[in-house]
Amino acid sequence: MPSVTNFRRKAMPAPGEGRAGIIDIGSNSIRLVIYDGPARIPAILFNEKVMAGLGKGVSRNGALDVTAMDRALASLTRFKRLAEQMGVGQPRTVATAAVRDASNGMMFLDRVIDLGLQVELLSGEDEARMAGLGVLAAIPDADGIVGDLGGGSLELVRICDGEVLKSSSFPFGVLRLEALKAKGPRALGAIVAKALRKSGWIGEGEGLPFYMVGGSWRSLARVDMHLNDYPLPIVHHYRMEQENAQHLVRVLAQLDKKRLRDVVGLSGSRIPSLKHAATLLSHVTRHLGSSELVVSAYGLREGLLYSRLSDFLRAQDPLIASAREEGQRQGRFPEHGDLLDRWLTPLFQDEDAVDARLRHATCLLADVSWRAHPEFRAERGLDTALHGNWVGVDARGRGMMAHALYVSFAGPHVDPIVARLCTAEDCLIAERWGLAIRLAQRLSGGVADALVGSHIAIDGNALVLGIEPGNIELYGEAVERRHKILAAAFGCTPKLVTRR
Repeated sequence: MPSVTNFRRKAMPAPGEGRAGIIDIGSNSIRLVIYDGPARIPAILFNEKVMAGLGKGVSRNGALDVTAMDRALASLTRFKRLAEQMGVGQPRTVATAAVRDASNGMMFLDRVIDLGLQVELLSGEDEARMAGLGVLAAIPDADGIVGDLGGGSLELVRICDGEVLKSSSFPFGVLRLEALKAKGPRALGAIVAKALRKSGWIGEGEGLPFYMVGGSWRSLARVDMHLNDYPLPIVHHYRMEQENAQHLVRVLAQLDKKRLRDVVGLSGSRIPSLKHAATLLSHVTRHLGSSELVVSAYGLREGLLYSRLSDFLRAQDPLIASAREEGQRQGRFPEHGDLLDRWLTPLFQDEDAVDARLRHATCLLADVSWRAHPEFRAERGLDTALHGNWVGVDARGRGMMAHALYVSFAGPHVDPIVARLCTAEDCLIAERWGLAIRLAQRLSGGVADALVGSHIAIDGNALVLGIEPGNIELYGEAVERRHKILAAAFGCTPKLVTRR
């Protein structure tokens, strides 16, 4: 019988492009994330967390609990080994508020170093800055206040024009809120107001979005999504009115744990802290003057990656970069998406920059369904846009991209989810994108020559398709039919010309 060792890999797997690992030693949880793929917007290859609860002891007596430390060290030992086997020999390891504030924090760090991990102890300012950069990595045009709620602290960060402008760290982590609220029904509100006033944050977010970062606040968003029967189970870029925070305080005071377990994606370990997290969110955003609440799935860990990118890579659009990578991976011809977008652009000269960007991303994904069974290509395109791991796009954008891809593969109607995310006008615009893509795909067969040797435009009441004489044979019955359908969608008549 062969030895088990014969089946083990003889050598470390070669790391993929941009492969990196982050170990985040937080106050409530410890997490390992391995990223792989393009450096600007790498995909998560592996993600695991352990609720070690390091900060619980700090909130009681100022020291890390011995049992929690042992659990944390056992988890870190496993994480280090996993990272090595995934090709990341030295994952970037950071510790935050609990270790920073604990009387025995340095002793714990010495034990982490003994494991062979090079650990960084982030200051409150560092932690805040990385959270702000994480939001900018996912929402480059973000202009407002980032609030990163962890187990041991709350960081507030002012971001604008791609930069972190101001940041502060407050001892309002979820593990500390219960003790603060125990001082009286109005104690937390008074303490928060005093701290924000002293640090100059009162009114700093007037009329600006508040970007919610951290597991507890993302969990609140999931409860709000559940209460509103929101059709898209993706928390990133979910928007709420500022008043929703106080509404959640009232609702959570009445809901029992059994009902909360029905909320899709809500971790049971987060349920005990939800009421306190909602109360803090309500106080903070009211004093800031926030206009709305926007959830960011990106935070500290993604900020650590983003901070090390060159200016050139930071300038890349995360939606376009990830859609291009997905299109090249799933499609037949790597250059096709960008060429397709340039070919279609003359039809959409009046579009604003927001919709032009969405159309570009849609074109980059136009070929992702070709491997699917023909009867399910429309559904595959719809699902890719709606449920793909995209950032830099909101629910409306996902809906428009989804409808365009659905139409491009002959989807016959507006999907009910899309209808709730988009207006009728949005759907009409996306339908035209989809029909234009459908024509281009049939004309070209997905290769470059036919698109390079042709053009399309609206001239008066005609939707003109010009084809070079050497390619005129490509204008077959199927192309003619799709030309007519696209022209009708614009209220035009189709016109074929020979382009010289």
